[in-house]
Amino acid sequence: MKQINKVAVLGAGVMGATIAAHLANAGIQVLLLDIVPREPNDAEKASGLTIVDSRVRSRIAAAGRDGLMKMKPAPFFLPEYAANIEVGNFDDDMPKLKECDWVVEVVIENMAIKKQLFTEKIVPNLKEGAILSTNTSGLSVNEMAECLPESVRKNFLVTHFFNPPRYMRLLEIVSCSASDPAVTAFMADFISKRLGKGIVYAKDTPNFIANRIGVYAICNCVRTMMETGMTVEEVDAVAGPATARPKSAAFRTADLVGIDTLQHVAGNSYELLINDEQRDIFKFPDFVGEMVAKGLLGNKSKQGFFKKVKGEKGQEFFYYDYKTGEYAPAQRPKFASIEAAKSIDDPAKRLKTVVTGSDKGAQFAWTNLRDTLIYTFNRIPEIADDVVNIDNAMKWGFNWELGPFEMLDAIGVSYFVERAEKDGVTVPAGLKAIASFYKFENGRNYYYDILDNKYREVPQKPTHISLSILKRNNKVVEKNSGASVIDLGDGVLCLEFHTKMNAIGGEILSMVHKAVKRTEEEGVGLVIANDGSMFSAGANLMLLVMAVAEGAFDEIAMTVKGFQKAMMAIKYSKIPVVAAPHSLVMGGGCETCLHSDAIIPHAETYMGLVELGVGLLPAGGGTKEMAIRAIKLAEQYEIDATPFIFKNFMNIAMAKVSMSAAELIPMGFMRQGDAITMDIDKRIHDAKLKAISLAANYRPGRPLTDLKAPGRGVAASIKSQLWNMQMGGFISEYDQYLAGMVADVITGGDVPAGTLITEEYLLDLEREAFVRLCGQKKTLERIQHMLKKGKPLRN
Repeated sequence: MKQINKVAVLGAGVMGATIAAHLANAGIQVLLLDIVPREPNDAEKASGLTIVDSRVRSRIAAAGRDGLMKMKPAPFFLPEYAANIEVGNFDDDMPKLKECDWVVEVVIENMAIKKQLFTEKIVPNLKEGAILSTNTSGLSVNEMAECLPESVRKNFLVTHFFNPPRYMRLLEIVSCSASDPAVTAFMADFISKRLGKGIVYAKDTPNFIANRIGVYAICNCVRTMMETGMTVEEVDAVAGPATARPKSAAFRTADLVGIDTLQHVAGNSYELLINDEQRDIFKFPDFVGEMVAKGLLGNKSKQGFFKKVKGEKGQEFFYYDYKTGEYAPAQRPKFASIEAAKSIDDPAKRLKTVVTGSDKGAQFAWTNLRDTLIYTFNRIPEIADDVVNIDNAMKWGFNWELGPFEMLDAIGVSYFVERAEKDGVTVPAGLKAIASFYKFENGRNYYYDILDNKYREVPQKPTHISLSILKRNNKVVEKNSGASVIDLGDGVLCLEFHTKMNAIGGEILSMVHKAVKRTEEEGVGLVIANDGSMFSAGANLMLLVMAVAEGAFDEIAMTVKGFQKAMMAIKYSKIPVVAAPHSLVMGGGCETCLHSDAIIPHAETYMGLVELGVGLLPAGGGTKEMAIRAIKLAEQYEIDATPFIFKNFMNIAMAKVSMSAAELIPMGFMRQGDAITMDIDKRIHDAKLKAISLAANYRPGRPLTDLKAPGRGVAASIKSQLWNMQMGGFISEYDQYLAGMVADVITGGDVPAGTLITEEYLLDLEREAFVRLCGQKKTLERIQHMLKKGKPLRN
């Protein structure tokens, strides 16, 4: 199969435009088309434009592209990627489809309109061999395919993106009866590698997999809530992380999606699923229709099942009381079973704790999951052929921590069956015969094939290195409570963090030294990566607070020196070290990456030196690295270091966090030779290849001894700007003090410009400043606020 270099997106509404943006993120040229407006608008008439002008004719597609720049969360990795999108209209620009390798239709969910677009506009202009797909969220692909000629039908399928396309990992592929399996396989591989999507294969049934199960679960929540007399707030306390589902739980998810959208999807299910044994559950009670009629649509109307209002004491939260049709003040309900589950990290153990509890919350959790899991079991082979596709769809499309069949294993299938039968619920005969849906045997993961009644190996991409499988295959060569060293093969070892939030403490730091030493003795390269929900939240603040409270400042200085030594061990090891960060990479996690020879971040990497937010400065070598990078850049171009110092100072002083891996390049955190991985499963594989390629001709460095300090003059210039900002009310007095201290360290201390300084000297400056700040009352207040509230305090 050929390459895909240019894609046409037909339909420039929110979904079409955001799909176009994500294709542009992947470096693909995009043609975004929509209808011609009926007439010029007032602004166009005032400019003397008529309906024959291209600016008027392509206005709808142009507005779709321009609207992307204002959207939150941002659809583009970088705003300049918008240049990859060319706009046009259905009347004038359809011949340009001849340049496109893939055409994706994203117009309104109306079968007649889609068919008309296919037959009248797309087919006559389609390039031979081009792939045609529809982003329908539930219309029949086979019915659509009927209007296509045979030569096009074999290249036709559903590619259903989830909203927002940049951030939601799920993509459902649905082939029509005539789709060429080679085309389906090619598209799955392309969308996975280039767009970073998790591919799930669905059947041609209404709402496919994720929306069918996800909407059923929410509809069941509504019914069970009304039967038990619970409030929407109580339900969300149960239907979130406590039961291995997202923080948005049930009703906050409804607010996020839009209550009108949810009602439409549920109504669509009710209309089309005439043989569904649970069809009536998709009929929402009257109060939901009344909410929509009143304009209570969720986040887009700023009020739905929940709303927040600015009151005298700050934000006040309310929930919708479906009994009265009014809003009631939030009660923050607590259930013993839910409270007990909060301290459990393992989602399977957490779920079992809640479901086996005895309070009202636990009973709700059991009833909702009992019905949802039986309903899901009964959907094979209707919506998918196996449990893996359904589990992945729910994890990637609805952010569940466990898929439905993983939940059954967590609860225990035999316990589930026995308790459901005690409730008088009909349990499918096939479910009674299964011991578990997943098992690990002979070094591989297996799932139970319900159709063949036997276990099959869980499919895994050759580029997916799973640390959990390697660990279960005895590939761990060093381990303590905070980190492990795992053999990735080919002489490459992997340092994996596994503390809570992968916060860096003494165990991880000691394992850094062991990992480097082991690799130097036995391997060719070291990768630093993990499969946690985040790469690292940074240093362990709780330990720091305890040390500050005890006044153990010498101990703090020793700890910081230990952190610096570990970072220098990474930087000056005899083998290449490659970091493969993902998700949150804060403070010390960022410093770990800065000291590596290369980084291969996942596209969605949010990295920053954020210490100022807790009243500190980066002292694990972060400030030092920012200084060195600025000094070296100035030397390379034989110019003054001041603008580079100032830019890197701003990263620290503003606690800047990248909003994508692409932002790490302008921030100076990524260097030439570093690369971004779109597919999160491929990240460790790519980092391993990078380590091997660097090892071929690796020259270890030495700590720098001849750095030209920017000097006190640059620090003074930064401080004068800080004074102006404080006078203007943009920063607090303490912010000014903290940033001034960063300025002193990043410029090399109280020395004249050009003074030769060493890397070790910069580390000393960093450490002394850090310890001094630990003795400040306002720093302690900032740290305590962060630990308590999870957000920074501006004091």
